[in-house]
Amino acid sequence: MTHPASGGGTPPGSPSGAANDAVGDRRARAWCLSVTAVLLVCGAVLTALVEGGWGPLADADRTVAQELHRAAVGHPAWTRTNRVLTDWVWDPITMRLLTLAVVGYLAWRRLARLALWVLTTSLVGLGLQSAVKAATARPRPHWPDPVDSAHNWAFPSGHVMTATLTCALLVALYAWCGPRGGAGRAAVWGAGVFSVLGVGFTRVFLGVHWLTDVFAGWLFGVAVVTGCAAAFSPWRGCPAPRST
Repeated sequence: MTHPASGGGTPPGSPSGAANDAVGDRRARAWCLSVTAVLLVCGAVLTALVEGGWGPLADADRTVAQELHRAAVGHPAWTRTNRVLTDWVWDPITMRLLTLAVVGYLAWRRLARLALWVLTTSLVGLGLQSAVKAATARPRPHWPDPVDSAHNWAFPSGHVMTATLTCALLVALYAWCGPRGGAGRAAVWGAGVFSVLGVGFTRVFLGVHWLTDVFAGWLFGVAVVTGCAAAFSPWRGCPAPRST
């Protein structure tokens, strides 16, 4: 992924460079809008199916939840590890503190557009998450022998949506502002994907969410990031990526 407004080898200050920047900006915004639309449609369909109690989806939710809960009860050491990961590493408070640290760093670097984008995106995500939870009011799984507990409504998973949004923000920032080569980009992508998948697994494994809650968190989390990117064009405020 390259800088969206990059005009290739054309100097940015030249007329042709400005034209190329404008074309790149329009393409990047169109891509973000397209991805946002697809994700929101998928999220809306998933929400409707969950609300309507569609049989095959409900059966899949129950089957996955029961199998993973059985594994959690039978492997207490693995369950403790998952609780540490979900309660400390991928907890929404941890993710929001990380987001605030990024906002502070960007503000210190005087990258106001990026700082405002990160902060606004985080707040929009929190608002959407709260709204969907309140609208669906979906109960969490209930077990006679629970290995963990959680409160509030289930759909979408707040842990998953917050971690997905935060990781997507960090990946996008590195893609636009980080070095173009080297192992850093692979490390950031790897850590982001591992965290997003990992937090989803912990929530179902610990018996506090259904699988569809996790999918909704993934869909809405990325949709908020791409939607806010289309609105802000944050790459305009980012220094051109450095070559390594």
